[in-house]
Amino acid sequence: MPRDIWGNIIRIDIFGRKKTKREVKREVLTENRMRGRTAEDNYRMNAAFRGVEVERAPHGRDFIERRRDLWTGRVTRTTHIEIKSSSTAPLTKLQQKTKRRKSNYRVIRQDPGFY
Repeated sequence: MPRDIWGNIIRIDIFGRKKTKREVKREVLTENRMRGRTAEDNYRMNAAFRGVEVERAPHGRDFIERRRDLWTGRVTRTTHIEIKSSSTAPLTKLQQKTKRRKSNYRVIRQDPGFY
């Protein structure tokens, strides 16, 4: 989605036609999905460098992170991770509910940089 130098969305395409609100919203949602996916991929890569097992989780969180003891191979710590790609992105109702129930639930907010 093209933006001006202040970060505002340009609502006119390259041929000078005005985009509809639906088209603009669709492009913004696609952009947000890409940003979120990039942030999740960055987290997976960082976790791999730290030597932590990360797997996709079902409802209410993005990942389950497991730390293992080097000698025995047993799991020493399990943490539920939610990745947010901006500092202002709110948690959904299911994520808030999961956070209240789990003591080992962490929300990581990171800027994916570029995407």
